[in-house]
Amino acid sequence: MTVNLAYLYLLSPLHTGGTSQEGNLVGIARESHTNFPYLPSSTIRGRYRANVGSNIDPNNEDNVIKSQIRRVKLFGPNLEDLKNQDFVDYYELETDRKLTQLEQGSIWIGDGSILWFPVSSLSHGVIWISCPLLLQRWVRLNHSNGSINTIKNYRSNIPKKESVYLKDALIDGGSLQPFPNWQDFIPKGYETSIDKVLVLPNQHCETLIQMSLWRQVKVKLNEHKVVTDGSFRYEEAIPPDTLMYFPWGVTTQVNGTAQEHLDDFQQLLKENSLLQIGGQESLGRGFVQQWMAPQKESNGKKEGKG
Repeated sequence: MTVNLAYLYLLSPLHTGGTSQEGNLVGIARESHTNFPYLPSSTIRGRYRANVGSNIDPNNEDNVIKSQIRRVKLFGPNLEDLKNQDFVDYYELETDRKLTQLEQGSIWIGDGSILWFPVSSLSHGVIWISCPLLLQRWVRLNHSNGSINTIKNYRSNIPKKESVYLKDALIDGGSLQPFPNWQDFIPKGYETSIDKVLVLPNQHCETLIQMSLWRQVKVKLNEHKVVTDGSFRYEEAIPPDTLMYFPWGVTTQVNGTAQEHLDDFQQLLKENSLLQIGGQESLGRGFVQQWMAPQKESNGKKEGKG
């Protein structure tokens, strides 16, 4: 099995609902072992699944059926597909496969992880931070020119003589270490705004990310334009200009046809370079620029035959 990578550069705040709400704070999804925000794979998968055939003419019956077949091949059927006997017959005729139960499709999609996170700085405007844990995770999946051995705390492309102010943190310029190959840790294929980077210790990175999340105060008004009791709340979101990525690949059930399904999903990614993911779509949240890793950068981690 081969692991491929796709990248997401946030163009607006991204809200993915968390599993709990503390007081009046509506949180976001977080990794249980690190507390870092992440993008659940089900959210990514659901967005791409919904986008299959979204641009076709609904009055063109042949194209509608072809897009349904494509969706089921990639992501598996839902209950409505199984209840539609005409569609089941079309599917079995086109694919020479039986469709009798809910089953996984040919594509698997992993969770979206943070690679670089923007933090406001009184001294440098905006600095993108990461940590050894996040960068090492990416390098293991990516197999790029970035070496795990070069990932050290306080490495930065900021001149060593300059002190760095990040939120309430002050990092003395003398503690900064040169990071000559920092661009090896920025994926190619899309021009981001990332120009100043800093690698922080894992625990400090988690604290600064928590402090730098986008937070919006929301209230609910009644018919008299008066705030309803108990409606005051904060909503969290991952800020714009965050760089994330997610792994994907073909499942082991596509024996002998892996390349066909690989090409089909890559085409779907190309068709959806601009996506809206997560909640609060009506408020313009969740717009992301998506692109695939260049081929040499997405050779992936081979775990067996795919």
